[in-house]
Amino acid sequence: QVQLVESGGGLVEPGGSLRLSCEASGRIFSVYSTGWYRQAPGKQRELVASIVANGRTTYADFVRGRFTISRDNAKNRIDLQMNSLSPEDAAVYYCYFELIETAGVWSPDMYWGKGTSVTVSS
Repeated sequence: QVQLVESGGGLVEPGGSLRLSCEASGRIFSVYSTGWYRQAPGKQRELVASIVANGRTTYADFVRGRFTISRDNAKNRIDLQMNSLSPEDAAVYYCYFELIETAGVWSPDMYWGKGTSVTVSS
């Protein structure tokens, strides 16, 4: 079984920065994609940023230029550096890993973290 543990959320003032981390543990053969979603109260969960096996990254328009996703393949870890935060960025942030646990399996499974809360307020 694969488990994801997130860290780095908290309270920050507008214009400030936070760095979120997510580390996957357990049986992992290969990672197809990984990234971050967020969900604000009363809103649907939305993709923030993702990174696929070849290193290509994708960002939502509302974070492009402010957030940076990075990956440490050896540690099965991803980070999300968030700069110039605004109250609109306040949400629970969830990481995910789309991965294969065992060689010979062709259909990846999706695993989610439990979420880490980001509050942006003065």
